[in-house]
Amino acid sequence: MRSLDLPGVPKLRSGKVREVFDLGDTLLFVATDRLSAFDVILPDPIPDKGAVLNQISAFWFRRFDFVRNHLITADINHFPSQLAPFTEQLERRSMLVRKTKPLPVECVVRGYLAGSGWKDYQQTGAVSGVVLPKGLQLASKLPEPIFTPSTKSEAGHDENIDWGKCCEMVGRDVAEQVRDLTLKVYEAGREHAAKCGIIVADTKFEFGMIGDEVLLIDECLTPDSSRFWPADQYVVGQSPPSFDKQFVRDYLETLDWDKTPPGPKLPAEIIEKTAAKYRDAFERLTGAVLS
Repeated sequence: MRSLDLPGVPKLRSGKVREVFDLGDTLLFVATDRLSAFDVILPDPIPDKGAVLNQISAFWFRRFDFVRNHLITADINHFPSQLAPFTEQLERRSMLVRKTKPLPVECVVRGYLAGSGWKDYQQTGAVSGVVLPKGLQLASKLPEPIFTPSTKSEAGHDENIDWGKCCEMVGRDVAEQVRDLTLKVYEAGREHAAKCGIIVADTKFEFGMIGDEVLLIDECLTPDSSRFWPADQYVVGQSPPSFDKQFVRDYLETLDWDKTPPGPKLPAEIIEKTAAKYRDAFERLTGAVLS
C-alpha cells in the first residue's frame, strides 16, 4: 500500500510514511509501505513495511510502562464501527491514538557515532554542542548515550540543535522531561535489542502534550526511526550493515541522482532485500512472526 484514503473519514495529513485520520476525540495512524530516502519519497513501496513499523511501535508502547504514550489500541477489533468497512486496508498497519499537541523538536539519542553525528564530530569534535572525547572512529560506542535534539520537518531536512535552543523552543522544564525520558526509553530499548542480537546505534522519539503531561507519540524504535546494526557484524571504524533503509541509501549513492524529486525506481532485488531486513528486525525484536 503506497497511499490510502478512507471515504467519509477526514484525513488530517499525509506524512512521509503515515496517513493520519481525524476521528474526533482520537486519531487513526496508518503506516503505508512508502519509503523515503534523502527526504524524497521513492516511487516503489516496500512490501509489509507499514505492518512492520506499526507492530514494532505497538510492541514497544505496550512494553514501556514507565512512560505514558499515545497508543489506545492496535487491535482492529476494538476500532470504532465507522472503520469497519476498511478492515482489509487497516489490518496490521494501523493504530488508534490519543490526540496530543506535538512538541516542535525531534528527540534524538545517540549511543554510537554514525550518520550526521559522525560528520559533526569530524568537523567540530562535538555533536549538537556535546563535546566528545578525541580519537573516536566511525561507529565508536560513546562513553554514555547523548541527547542531541533537532528541529522537526515534514518535508525538508531536520537540523541538529543544541541544548540551549531546545530549551528555548519548548521551555526548560519540558526539555528536561523529554531529555530524561528519551534517555530512559533508549536504554530500555537498547537493553532488550541487545538480547536479540541488535545494536541500537541511535534513534529518535517524538513527544506531545496533553495539558501539562508529556506523552511519547508517533513511532517508537522502528527501523525507520532508528539505526539498527547486527551485533555479530559490528566493527569499529566501519559502517555496519543495517536493518533499516540505509541499505537503500547506499544503493542510491551509486546512482547519478541529485537527490531531488522524483526519486528513481528501485530494482526488484533491492526492494526484496529491504523488505527482508524490515521483517528480520521485527521478528528478532518481538519474537513473533509477522502475521
